[in-house]
Amino acid sequence: MMRAGEETYEQNYDHEVVVTTDGLPAWLDPVVRAADTVEPEQLSRFLPPESGRGRQSAVLILLGEGSNGPELLLMERAGSLRSHPGQPSFPGGALDPEDGDPATTGPLRAALREAEEETGLDPAGVQIFGVLPKLYIPVSSFVVTPVLGWWRTPSPVGAVDPAETARVFTVPVVDLTDPANRATAVHPSGHSGPAFMVEGALVWGFTAGVIDRILHFAGWERPWDRAKQVPLDWRS
Repeated sequence: MMRAGEETYEQNYDHEVVVTTDGLPAWLDPVVRAADTVEPEQLSRFLPPESGRGRQSAVLILLGEGSNGPELLLMERAGSLRSHPGQPSFPGGALDPEDGDPATTGPLRAALREAEEETGLDPAGVQIFGVLPKLYIPVSSFVVTPVLGWWRTPSPVGAVDPAETARVFTVPVVDLTDPANRATAVHPSGHSGPAFMVEGALVWGFTAGVIDRILHFAGWERPWDRAKQVPLDWRS
C-alpha cells in the first residue's frame, strides 16, 4: 500500500504530482491518519484477486472547502454507460497505458486524468495527500485504487461529456454525517450496504462503502439507524 508521504512522480500534465501532507488544513488530519494506518480488509470485504485478474482503475476522492464547510466532489454517471449506469460515484476510471505503472504512478495519473475528463476540474489545483489500499468491484471486475486529494485551488466543474457524465456536484461532509441522510440500501440480489441520501441522489455501492469507512476511521461518523432501508430507485 502506498502511504501518504513525500514522494514525487512525473505527470502527463505540465506539472508534477507530489504526494504530500504539507500545508493541509487541520480538519484533514484525521483522514491523513486513517490513510496511513487502514488495512485493506478494514475498507471492504471485496479485495483484488490473488491471481491478478481485474482491470486496473483509480478514483479521485477530492475533499475541499465550501460555503457549508468541508465538502466532497461526486458525479452521476450517464444512464447509457455499460458499467454502473446512472450511479453516483467518485470521478475515475480505468488506467490507460500512458498512465504508467499500476503499482506506482498509474493510479495517480489516472485519477487526475479521469477527473479532468469527466468533471473539467483543473488538476493543478489538486494536492494528492494519500492513497488507500486497492479494492475490488466484482460486478465489473475493476481493481480500484482510491486516491485522496485536497482541492487546494478549486476550479469550475461540470459534466464535460453528457454521454459519460450526467451531472457533477459537491456534498457537504456535514450532510454525509447527518444520521437523517443515512440508510441501508438493498439490492434486488439481496446484497445490502451503506447509503447516503444527499443532493437528490442515493449514493450506494462501492462509493458509499468507501465514504462510510472514511467517515468511520476519521472519527467523523455519527450514530445512524442501520435498520432503515431504502430501495436503489430512491429519489428525494
